Amino acid sequence: MGKKKLGDRKDGKKLRKISSMHAIMPLMYPNRCDNEAFIAERIDLTNVNKYLEKKNADNPEYAYNLFQIMVTAVLKIITLRPKMNRFIANKTMYQRNDISAAFTVKKIFSDNGAEALANIKSKPTDTIDTIHDEIFRQVSFCRSDAVDDGTAAMDFVQKIPGFLMQWVGAGARFLDRHGWMPKDVCNGDPYYHSAVITNLGSIKLHAGYHHLTNWGTCSVFVAIGEQKKRPFFHEDGTFEMKDSIDLGLTIDERLADGYYYSRTVQLLRKLLENPELLELPLSQEVEF
Repeated sequence: MGKKKLGDRKDGKKLRKISSMHAIMPLMYPNRCDNEAFIAERIDLTNVNKYLEKKNADNPEYAYNLFQIMVTAVLKIITLRPKMNRFIANKTMYQRNDISAAFTVKKIFSDNGAEALANIKSKPTDTIDTIHDEIFRQVSFCRSDAVDDGTAAMDFVQKIPGFLMQWVGAGARFLDRHGWMPKDVCNGDPYYHSAVITNLGSIKLHAGYHHLTNWGTCSVFVAIGEQKKRPFFHEDGTFEMKDSIDLGLTIDERLADGYYYSRTVQLLRKLLENPELLELPLSQEVEF
């Protein structure tokens, strides 16, 4: 990590050598929610299911599953496609210092079941195996009686008297805009991570799309739909029914051009159709 320069934030470096278009766009379109682009992908899970069967043949204590594969694949594309790890704050574009994915863990699947926030901060040497172990640790913690940092922060704010709340909100937005939000708050807030991933399939929902937020720095949201058999058509018009998932990707279109995003999605598809590639370190290049 290079020396911090004037204009850098604690969570990202100001990008000083970018095209004029990308420098001007944040001035013209300052709000992240006004610049959402949506991408839909359908993934054939034939190879993923075979891979999971092989990984779980030895009956590990915590089975490998589709969500772990998705988290690893998202972290790998962000590692190999660095423009996906940029964010715009206070009309300025930054390159994030680390790579992370955040998700919500439902403690009990019921209407009144509490939720906890979990996040994975990856290293270039991480693989599906190390991510699998870290998700196991995070999920175990979230489903215990322990309180995560994000929930603790929200519980604290909830206790503030109502007449002070508007001032607390204004102060928080000021800190957020300038990158001065305390580190503990950022660590526990999913919207201060490279990507947020939601597994809607676990609650029997279609993928859909989730909005970004003007709060925080997250520029990528991944919604995973329900796994089920769907038709895959051949050029001659015939089709096969295959296990599949639909993905709904929401991205900040100001960070890169359409070609860059297209290539990124091609890489994501390559990884999910060839999940053994996730056994390579996140930083190891993949031909696609």
